[in-house]
Amino acid sequence: MVKLHNEKIMRNERMTIKKTKYWTVGDLSKLTGLTFRTLRYYDQISLLSPSEYSESGHRLYDEEDILILFQILTLKDLGLSLEEIKSTLKDEDYTPNKVINLHIERLKIAIKNQEGLLKELQNLSSLMQLEQHISFDDLAQVLMMKKNATPTQRRSKALTFKEIT
Repeated sequence: MVKLHNEKIMRNERMTIKKTKYWTVGDLSKLTGLTFRTLRYYDQISLLSPSEYSESGHRLYDEEDILILFQILTLKDLGLSLEEIKSTLKDEDYTPNKVINLHIERLKIAIKNQEGLLKELQNLSSLMQLEQHISFDDLAQVLMMKKNATPTQRRSKALTFKEIT
């Protein structure tokens, strides 16, 4: 559980008090699995800058920053480069819902590919248990399916920048 480190009390024109919650780089690291170095790099390239800094100079992120980070991670998961992500987030026609729907479609495709790979591996296993001959074509088909179903091949199937914008 990430604990709240800082709160800032703001007063608006009507003199009502609004509390803003802030999270540190360490909190975001625990929440997302990103390293401190990655989060500092995102700040350095102006991809994700903190809303505030503490008196001692620590980065402080608010809820809006966390939403932006979620969008960055989703776009990155879809295969966009950091530069493409930066451009996408600045685009006036960009909507987070569009990205989420694209991510859903990509996940459906990945699940279908994984299910196909599972079926082929089960067939190969059955053939081996029956001590039947396995052809080169059988192995080649499984290798090709495995290649298309692995996360390391994401970049080759990455969304184009035009699909997002």
